[in-house]
Parts: sequence; C-alpha cells; structure tokens
Amino acid sequence: MKKLLATTLMLSSLSTQALVSNGDFENWTGNSADGWTTVDSGISLSPSSSEVHTGSHSAKVTVNTATQSNTDFRQNVSITSGSSYTFSVWVKHSEGGVKARLYVDGYQAYSDPSEVNQWQKISYSYTANTTGTIEVGLRFYDVSGFDGSEDVYVDDYAPVTSSSSGGSCNETVGTLALDTDNYGGETSWEIANSVNAIIANGSGYSSNTSYTEEFCLSNDNYRFTIFDSYGDGICCNVGSGAYTLTIDSNIVANGGQFASAETTSFNVGGSPSGDGANLSGYYASADGLSGYALKTELYNIIKGHSSQGYSALWSFYNNNERDNYFENDGSLLDIYSENPTGSDPYIYSNSGSQCGNYNSESDCYNREHSFPRSWFGGSLEPMNSDVHHIFASDGYVNSKRGSYPYGEVASASFTSQNASKLGSATSNLGYGGTVFEPIDEFKGDLARAYFYMATRYENVIAGWENNTSSSDAVLNGNANTVFEPWALDMLKRWHAQDPVSQKEIDRNNAAYSYQGNRNPFIDHPELVSEIWGN
Repeated sequence: MKKLLATTLMLSSLSTQALVSNGDFENWTGNSADGWTTVDSGISLSPSSSEVHTGSHSAKVTVNTATQSNTDFRQNVSITSGSSYTFSVWVKHSEGGVKARLYVDGYQAYSDPSEVNQWQKISYSYTANTTGTIEVGLRFYDVSGFDGSEDVYVDDYAPVTSSSSGGSCNETVGTLALDTDNYGGETSWEIANSVNAIIANGSGYSSNTSYTEEFCLSNDNYRFTIFDSYGDGICCNVGSGAYTLTIDSNIVANGGQFASAETTSFNVGGSPSGDGANLSGYYASADGLSGYALKTELYNIIKGHSSQGYSALWSFYNNNERDNYFENDGSLLDIYSENPTGSDPYIYSNSGSQCGNYNSESDCYNREHSFPRSWFGGSLEPMNSDVHHIFASDGYVNSKRGSYPYGEVASASFTSQNASKLGSATSNLGYGGTVFEPIDEFKGDLARAYFYMATRYENVIAGWENNTSSSDAVLNGNANTVFEPWALDMLKRWHAQDPVSQKEIDRNNAAYSYQGNRNPFIDHPELVSEIWGN
C-alpha cells in the first residue's frame, strides 16, 4: 500500500476510515516512531533513510532476541462496525533469520524471510463487528539461521477501506495515484465540484515518490486540476512523474506532460454527453475522435516507445511483476500458475528461477509473448521486447501454448496446474483449430494486450497475417479491424467479462516508466467499443 499523505478532505470525507498514525514512518522523536506506543524490549527502532519503500524514511527494526513475545510494536486504530479494512505493511529482510507477522486485532499473515534485500507486502482483510479500537502492528519470529541480531526494515503500514455496511464511504470512492518527479514539492492538485468548492486537494510531496490519495464523492460534476509551480509538468525532462485519477474503478484522467496545470472534467452518478472519446492529458490529441480515426491517433500517441531490449524484461519482472494482489506474498506473478482463489500450485520467488531448461511445471519461468513472436517475424524490435504484451509465465506451460491462438477449449489435451488449457476449440467459437485458453482472471488482461498490439503496430500489422498458420487464423491483413471476426468477438467478450484490475493499472504505470508508453485500453477501457463497436 502506498502512503496517504498531505490530503485535505472536506464535505464527503472518509471520516470513519481506520487510519494508521505515522504508518509511513516519516515522523520520529529521537529513535521513537511517533504514534507507535508499544515497543517490547527484544527489539529496537531507529529511522532509516537508506532503505525506504516510499518517502524519506522507514523504520529499522533490530531484533535482538529469539523470545517472540518480546518483539511486538503496535498502536491503536479506530474501527466502525460493519466496515471492512485491508491492513498492509511492506517489509524488507536483510539476512533471512527472522520473519515478520502482521498483527490486526490478533496475529495474522507472515512475511517470507527467504525474500532478502527486496520489499514484500503483507496484508490482511479485517471486518469490524463492533465500533471501537483495535491494536495493529507487527511481531517478529526467529527462524533457522538467526544469529541473535538482525535488521528488518518496515514501511507504509496502512489500511484501505474495501467495503462498507454503514461505514466508510457510502458514495463513490476516488483514487489518485501520483508518482512525483525530481521536484515533488512543486506538485499539487485539487478537485472542485459544480459550485467550485474544493472538496479534496494535496500538496507537500517528496521527490521521486509514489502516493495514493483516496476521497469520497457524491453525485455531481467535478473538475480535477494538477499543478506544477515551476511550469514544466512532472514528466519527462525532470524525472518520470505520472498521475492516474480513478473514479469507482474507472480511469478518468492520467498523464504527466503539461506546463503549469492540466484540468480534466468528469461526472459522478450520471452519463457523459457527446460523441467520441472524452480524453485529456496523455491522450488529449485523441479527444472527440471515434472509430478507426481514434485508433490511428492512439497509434501516434503510443508509437516510438524506448525499446529496452529482450534481456531487460527479467529486471522488469523482478521489480514489477510481483504478486501483491492474490496471495500478497511478493512472488513473481505467473499468469500460467497463479491460482486467484487459493494457494498457488508453485511459486517463483526470485529472479534466479529464470529459464533455462525445463521438463515439467515449476522448473523455471519464462518470458511469454502473449502475441507470439513468430506472428511478427521473429526476434524483431521493438515488438520482441515490448513489455505490454510479454508476461512472466512458467516455461513448460509456455512451451505447451507455443504459438497457438488464444481461444476457448472444448476438449483439453493439456491442462496446467492452474487450469489453463490447450485443446480443440469449442464449436461456437467460430474457429476449428487448436487453441490455448488462459484462466478467466487473465482473459481481459490478454485481450487488452492484443488491442494494444493492434494499435501500437498499426503501421505494420497488416503484413503479419501470412507469417504463420496461427497468425493467419487470428489476423485478417487489415490495419483497421486487424482481427478475424471470431477472434475480435472473443477478445471483446473477454475484455468485457474481465474488467481492468489494479494489477493491470500498476503494471501499465510501471511499463510507462520503463519504456515510455501506455496501453490506452487499460487507461480507458471504453476505447475498445469506441473503435471496434460493442
């Protein structure tokens, strides 16, 4: 969870949200972290500015005992009966001889001590059955290899309100994800309603830091404005700053390149009027367009990204392709082994599991071109390293998928341990060959990757149809429609049935920082129907 900081909420505020005091560990009195009142004798705290998850400081916790009952530190937070909260914290192990355990009104989830020298997230969802206060915090446990003293770094202990029954936000939740540039103090923002009352704003940010701000909105017309006091925006000459404003899970504004200010108007509780796409910021030049003219302008916006090379994908996965959404264990997020509703059949915890040779599932993970590289002619740049369509995946399952089209399977010849399938297509698909079917959780992700490819490579994709029999089955040789009718119908259906997730939003933001362009169909899912129809 990224930290909530410098937000003024007025009118409809998240007043009953359980707020952890000094959860970002920015405020200290000597070696005492402000707001944290219970620190046992077996640990000592001090501020760290060298190992931080976000902001300027974290808490360096030195564990000096194997007596776990002497290793707690906690604080009290307020809760409201019927409200649900997701408490989370980021920890970084230095040696792997102790593990951290989340405390939320009792002892909850553990960290993985084997994940050393990298930040990992622990989280727990809690539903309050009374109104009052509970204790939250951490306890540390020794494991094999503990030498009597070990440092663990802790940052961004925070809650997120996930639902309410008479609780935290009975209206519409808005979220601003903000990555500051080299001059974070120059950035500020505000949201005003239809009578120009400022109902939320933020300022006072640190440089090169990620923030998430939350606020509550009633039905009304609003304008969001982001400011840069120097007048050069937050991207790209002075760092890779960016912002994304999400209202009720729909992205309404994003960008980073502007001068002194950039304003976006949006509506809560009503339907936008007018024809064509309602776009601003990064996509401003496509505003008002529809159909294939919109697609071409999106191509002009996202083309020319900075190719990082095929080998750099390993680093992107290690830094950004982590499971902070399902098990929240920080393992590499493999689309062909992830089990969204239970324990994963196996995990890849670090970059040392790269393929390599494999004989079965769980041997190693690979770089899966969801849009097979043979379709665009082999190891050709920039397609071959474009992270928007290349995902971490188990090597063995990746080999089973090969270059077959995605589809829906009637009779499986192979089923992976997370139920991805290879086999003959269903009779109602409109295609009679062999297809590979990912699990439902990632069908929308892959559909939006295909719509990205159709747009980013509009200038060349018409020539890919005849490269292989599989590309011929999916592509129609037209730069506008791009896909055969059966494939387009299926992709649109997958896009609708599996909406954009927080995982996709975070990955899209990371890809923008990594190679300098975005997937417009993650930022604006409505663009699929604007271009290809419902």
